[in-house]
Formats: sequence, C-alpha cells, structure tokens
Amino acid sequence: MLHFLPAPIRGSLSFLLYFINTIFWATPILILAIVKLPPVKIWQTWITYLLDFCATSWITLNNLTSRTFTRIRWDIKGIDNLSVKDWYLVMANHQSWVDILVLQKVFNHKAPFLKFFLKKELIYVPVIGLCWWALDFPFMQRLTAKQLAEKPELKGTDIATTRKACEKFRYKPVSVMNFLEGTRFTTHKHDKQQSPFTHLLKPKAGGISFVLNAMGEHLHKLLDVTICYPKGIPTFWDYISGKVHDIKVRVRVLPIDPKLIGDYDDPVFKQKFQSWVNQLWLDKDLLLTELKQGERS
Repeated sequence: MLHFLPAPIRGSLSFLLYFINTIFWATPILILAIVKLPPVKIWQTWITYLLDFCATSWITLNNLTSRTFTRIRWDIKGIDNLSVKDWYLVMANHQSWVDILVLQKVFNHKAPFLKFFLKKELIYVPVIGLCWWALDFPFMQRLTAKQLAEKPELKGTDIATTRKACEKFRYKPVSVMNFLEGTRFTTHKHDKQQSPFTHLLKPKAGGISFVLNAMGEHLHKLLDVTICYPKGIPTFWDYISGKVHDIKVRVRVLPIDPKLIGDYDDPVFKQKFQSWVNQLWLDKDLLLTELKQGERS
C-alpha cells in the first residue's frame, strides 16, 4: 500500500507501528496476568484464552504493518492441515531475528500461538519479560555438566521444573518453539564449528531431547520448519524497510515417536537420538540448497 515510500521512511514508520502495537497489547496482557493469579484451574484456563487472543491480535496487526510497507513474495507450503486445536512441537533453522516474525506470520491463525522456551534470566527484560511470563512462555534452567558434577543431587531437577512449568499446556492447545542450533547462523560460527552442513550450524540434540523428555506426553506432532531467504539472510531493518522480497517456508508434519522420549544421559539413547536429529538436519540442508537454487517447488 505504501511501497512507494523510500526505504528509510518505510522502516521508520514500520518500527514506530511495531512499537506502538507492542505497548498497546502489553497493557491488557499484564492486567490479565494479575487477574489470572487466583489458583483456580478453570478460571486460569479461561484467562489464558484471553491472553492468547491478545497475543494473536498483536501478531495480526504486526502482519498488517508488514503488508502495508513491504512487498514480500511468500512461498509457504505444508500448513494446510494444521489446526489451532492441536498440540505441536515446532523446530526450525535459525538465521536472523526475522525468523521469529516469519514463524509468527506462517502459523498465526493456523496453529496455536507460538511459545518459545526461554532462559530464566530473560524474565527480567523490561515489559516484554513480564509479557512472556504472563503468556506462559516456559522459562528453563538447563544445568551444566559442571553444576551436576558438583551437585549430583540436582540431576533431573531441570526436567522436573520444566514439566511443572508446562503443566498448564495440557489444558489448552499450544505450539512450543525451539531453535535446535541454539544461535543464529553466521559464516563465522559455521567455520568455527566446522559444521558438516552447508547452510546450517550443528544442531544441539540435547536441547530438543530435554524438551521432549520434559513434556513429550503433552505434544502430539512435530513441525519441522525450514526457512529460506533466497537473496541472502536479512536483518530486522531489511525486513521492516521493504528490502526483503522473497521468503520461502516449508513445513513437515511429523509424528512424535515415543522412542524419542528418554534419558539423554543414557549413551545408547543419546546415540540414537543424535542420529535422528542429524538425519533431520541433513534433509533440511539439502532442502535449503534446492530452495536457494529454485529446484524444488
């Protein structure tokens, strides 16, 4: 609609609208978080629906801002049979902060509101941290090998804590998001890791195993998402100022095999789980090559 404006103006206006939209919806979200405090399950579940409505509306208006100021050719496949009434574990490759906006665009009104596993320290981020808490984003504390060596009695407490944080997910459909690479892809990180993949960093199999072990019984399907930027990885500014013209997204819906749920400290299970994750990543790497070359429709 306003694509004719110079990129700096489009970017500035987009950023302003994103900011206003965020502050606008943060207000009812934080109010509802207080209203939700009484420990009555039916009441809390009902308020959670209102909270997710606010979050979905926030994304919808962000998407409207994007359509107003940008002209992106979206090539999305694999989401036709998704449902907002199902429970999903979502995983994707990670290249840019834009990935989050892309995922929100792809799954808004197609699947339950996306909730990311976050480090517990992020709850202290001004305003947004409290909103994440209010929206039931699971905050995780993954204990290191050193911590467990010093205090063996802590083994299993991180999984127990996450299970407790995710108990509420059994009462309402949810999409839980995890980036297996753990960080955004850069050439420097790729070279430093000596990654065997062309377009991906090494996946952290332990992280996704931890998630499945903590809440696998609450999840029904796995959504394997591949995000491709054919013209190069964009920055957030590139995205909001209209410099991104093509984005391709492929979604594979996979069953969650009970055999994928187990103790990652068990060497036999660990080897099998790593082999499964590495095969997913080999397939994703090949798909990214084909998408970048325009070989796969």
